Amino acid sequence: MRHSIELLAPAGDLNRLKTAVRYGADAVYIGGKELSLRSRAGNFSIEEIKEGVAFANQYGAKVYVTVNMIPHDEDFKEVEKYFKSLEDAGVSAIIVASIHLMKLCKKVAPKMEVHISTQQTTTNTATVDYWKEIGADRVVLAREVTLEEMKEIAKTSSLPLEVFIHGGMCVNYSGRCTLSNIMTLRDANRGGCAQSCRWKYRMYDDGNLISPEDCLFSMSSKDLQAASVITALMDMGIDSLKIEGRMKTAYYIATVVKAYRQLIDTYHENGKVTEEEMEKFQNELAKAENRPTYSGFYYGLPPKEGHLYGVNGAGVIQDFVAYVLDYDKESQMATIQVRNHFTCGTKMEVLSPTIDNETFVVEELFTLDGEKIDVAKQPMQVLKTKIPFVVEKEDMIRKYRGGSCQ
Repeated sequence: MRHSIELLAPAGDLNRLKTAVRYGADAVYIGGKELSLRSRAGNFSIEEIKEGVAFANQYGAKVYVTVNMIPHDEDFKEVEKYFKSLEDAGVSAIIVASIHLMKLCKKVAPKMEVHISTQQTTTNTATVDYWKEIGADRVVLAREVTLEEMKEIAKTSSLPLEVFIHGGMCVNYSGRCTLSNIMTLRDANRGGCAQSCRWKYRMYDDGNLISPEDCLFSMSSKDLQAASVITALMDMGIDSLKIEGRMKTAYYIATVVKAYRQLIDTYHENGKVTEEEMEKFQNELAKAENRPTYSGFYYGLPPKEGHLYGVNGAGVIQDFVAYVLDYDKESQMATIQVRNHFTCGTKMEVLSPTIDNETFVVEELFTLDGEKIDVAKQPMQVLKTKIPFVVEKEDMIRKYRGGSCQ
């Protein structure tokens, strides 16, 4: 169900775009081959953007393209041509961090909206008004704005407001970081961030080591998880709720988008979200977490609990084990493609855009030749197993967090 408030999801390639839309995103933001941060996200050719727009439109969804790097002179080659090609492809808006790029887009591709990136660190009403005066169509507020500050901005905002609700947090103000530039020669503001804040460091005071070897220092923030403030954001009139993560997997996107979609729909339909319902949505979000989460700046300046100490990088989630390729209703046999190791006897959960999360136990596994096996251990192998309820192509199968049934 789609409402006036927009659920905006990331996508690093065409498959993930389609996943985001199928699982309930109202809009998807992607990177093109030019002028986009997250240079390692794959990014879309113009032909892929056209296909993505056509797919999204079938569901009433929109596509935005990030043009949010901080450009240098050499980055301006054929920009006008690029903007025109995005407009021709049916892109609804671009997201920019450069005033010049905003004005240029308005000149050469006026059908597209221009949204001001969070990298411009918009934290107050006066700045929102400035963006309105020079032609912007939407502002992505800085992640550092608190819930109370946001409420005051929203009361008199002259532009639609977009805010982040989930995903990675930068240790510096809204992405304004040069650690990666200095330490790896990879420009964080031109698509090359090496996430240096998440490395482990030894700390010295006047040449003396002061950090314990078993708990080296990390300056990274915990990831953002803002389920608890969604109803407040809806009440104050925020226009778009944004999930971070163009580098994330299709499984991550499906899990997170579906959870927030259901949370938004529940509040829209019932006017409230019970404690039990909120716990369910937060538990669902936790199934996609590979790093500890916190509420960011929504409740004020994060205390030490909002930071990662002695933790480096992200864990590996192996709950997602297979895609559904086909299903025979008469025999109840599903054809699946293996993505992670699992065994017979494992309790599974189906993640689907069309059904609630239902569970089953893998009682038997068969190869396409009919050979019975006990373990699925070859990625991309195609197998058959019985699922006692109807599933659809591209539904995802994951291990049930409650454990296995032996």
